[in-house]
Amino acid sequence: MTRTFARFLLATVFVFSVAALAQSASADPGLPAAPSASATTPDTTVASGTANRIGTINIEQAIFASNEGQRDFEALSKKLEPKQSELKNMNDEVESLKKQLNTQEGKLNDDSRNALMKQVEEKQKRLERSVQDARDDAQSQQNEIAQRILQKMAPIIVKYAGDKGFGLIMDTSNPWPQGPVLWAGPSVDITKAIVDAYNAQSGVPAPTKPTTARPAGSTSKPAAPSSGTKPSTTTAPPK
Repeated sequence: MTRTFARFLLATVFVFSVAALAQSASADPGLPAAPSASATTPDTTVASGTANRIGTINIEQAIFASNEGQRDFEALSKKLEPKQSELKNMNDEVESLKKQLNTQEGKLNDDSRNALMKQVEEKQKRLERSVQDARDDAQSQQNEIAQRILQKMAPIIVKYAGDKGFGLIMDTSNPWPQGPVLWAGPSVDITKAIVDAYNAQSGVPAPTKPTTARPAGSTSKPAAPSSGTKPSTTTAPPK
């Protein structure tokens, strides 16, 4: 059975209730309170006519598309490269032992075959534990970056929503039915506007080259090695 080493994909899925942002802002001294209808702007159409507008934002995309997000996730990706290489080497070692077991099966006595099978099993389990630990560590570091950016981005969302007369902003990071939005047109999406406003406020310059740390909109997670840890004498050599 062929095993393919699963490269790390820095992926994080955020379930963020932007609709409740204005309510939580008033309780959090770190966030500005949502503007009232009478305090938004002198434009009476905002106060009385369009306060019921509904907008959408892809929070996950906004975080990763910001200049700060691209910079920090790219740095994290480079930081994790040595661990990726280490895991690949471990995986290659397991595959080599399996190939040895398959090609030499008829030439080994019972003791030698059992010893080799035990070695494969132990190294396979060690690989799986290492992959899981590395995945958890990468996820934790991703979350730290994302939460730091989100805390600074949240007040910008609140202010933008109030200034533009939005009564509700819904997160579209998770597609329906996992998320609450069945369909929304681009005209109500404020993701780019928030990213532009955040970039202007953060002062972080745009990256000089496209980042590969995290493809926008990706929610896939790295797959652990397959559960079959015990070597089989009928297993075909890896390709």
